[in-house]
Amino acid sequence: MVWEWEIDEDEATELLTGLIAIESVNPSLVPGGSGELEVARYIADYLQGLGLPVRLDEVVAGRPNVVAAIPPGNREGSEAVLDRHHGLILNGHTDTVSIEGMAHHPLRPPVRKGKVYGRGAFDMKGGVAMALLALAAVKRADIPLRRSVLFTGVMDEEYASLGTQDVVKRYTADAAIVTEPTGLTLHLAHKGFAWVAVETTGLAAHGSRPQEGIDAITKMGKVLMAVERLGQSYLRTRPHPLLGHPSIHASIIQGGREMSTYPDRCVTQFERRTLPGEDPAVAAEELDEICRRLAAEDRSFRAKVTLGLTRRAYEVDRNEGIVQALASAYRAVTRRDPEYGVSSAWLDSALLGEAGIPTVIFGPDGGGPHTAREYVTLSSVMTGAKVLAEVIVQFCG
Repeated sequence: MVWEWEIDEDEATELLTGLIAIESVNPSLVPGGSGELEVARYIADYLQGLGLPVRLDEVVAGRPNVVAAIPPGNREGSEAVLDRHHGLILNGHTDTVSIEGMAHHPLRPPVRKGKVYGRGAFDMKGGVAMALLALAAVKRADIPLRRSVLFTGVMDEEYASLGTQDVVKRYTADAAIVTEPTGLTLHLAHKGFAWVAVETTGLAAHGSRPQEGIDAITKMGKVLMAVERLGQSYLRTRPHPLLGHPSIHASIIQGGREMSTYPDRCVTQFERRTLPGEDPAVAAEELDEICRRLAAEDRSFRAKVTLGLTRRAYEVDRNEGIVQALASAYRAVTRRDPEYGVSSAWLDSALLGEAGIPTVIFGPDGGGPHTAREYVTLSSVMTGAKVLAEVIVQFCG
């Protein structure tokens, strides 16, 4: 049976603009950012209005995840139902990057020609609204589910993903959908990353005494040249069928003290993008090998390699049950076959996958993430909500 889902445009517009109008800049990115508390309360009020059990899980002081569930049987339930194993998780993040420099007032989202503008519209309050509208549609249709569906509106995705890390410690499910924007295509994979620091050490000396100084910046130049060759070598390896080749680039470089002093220290931060099956620690190993080789060639070369934040790449099998169910729901709603793709950025889907929860990425259309003109299309939010409602019923009902 295929349900005829009705998503009210006025409700969708009010919900989406209400989410965008609440400043939820991640304070770990931007000192003074308000964080996720107020937007979590807004979401909680909406879900409580549907009669769902809701909880705010405080991950960091004043920065909670908001979680809610439609219980089995679609009946009323207490917070205790949240602690069970669930059939499906709908996951989306509530934090945003900075609102500085926005072309439109970031907290007064205009709606123009079907596009809703403002910070977080695309990344990713549009996807959060999509999931909320789907829950509302299933709840109001009073469809008895065999398995519960859990909504997790998570904090801190834009920085360290503390929110989804907390989710996988508290909750589990048979599958998950991350509602990051995909243009209503089914995304099955994304790269991981590793952040690695290389510090070269020189010897400070007056600029007029070259015989006494060792220039740490020129030593770093050797590292940079070797890293460029390393990146070119990736192109000679077999690419991943969906994600292509790995990559590495220098992101930030710092060194030197003043104009007339030989620099005794230089630090470069590198980012290595990894493929499914690669251990992110390989980035530090590759840079260690470069530094050992340079030290063998140059007795005055000194360097230290430090592995920082890492996140694994992710890929879900196209034959996985949740992928098949989402594809079937998409066909039922749109009368078209779905398109498949990959996401360019790292997403929380990797954390869910590592926790043993098969996850697919599916969200609305739009553009301008992290830019001055960010927007999401209202029609894609509404269509996506219908697809999510249908997949809830197919997968959990």
